[in-house]
Amino acid sequence: MIDPKKIEQIARQVHESMPKGIRDFGEDVEKKIRQVLQSQLTRLDLISREEFDVQTQVLLRTREKLALLEQRLTDLEGRSQTTTTEVKPAPAIPPVDSQD
Repeated sequence: MIDPKKIEQIARQVHESMPKGIRDFGEDVEKKIRQVLQSQLTRLDLISREEFDVQTQVLLRTREKLALLEQRLTDLEGRSQTTTTEVKPAPAIPPVDSQD
């Protein structure tokens, strides 16, 4: 999920950017910042870069398969139309007069 080192780095940066009076409270403020960051980032429902890359590869393979299936369908439809137009209609049967 989210790299804890990154969260710690962000918390440290936020802590260092705070006014000196608040920074003097020490580690408690930094811990609280870290906790808030962790909880908010968890609520965002983020995925890792690795999982994103895996899903990207799955999507690419799926698109390739779809393109092949579309081409195959086009070829089959072309064959079907060729076969249908080559078949000659049966000769017409003259009507029968029924004078019984």
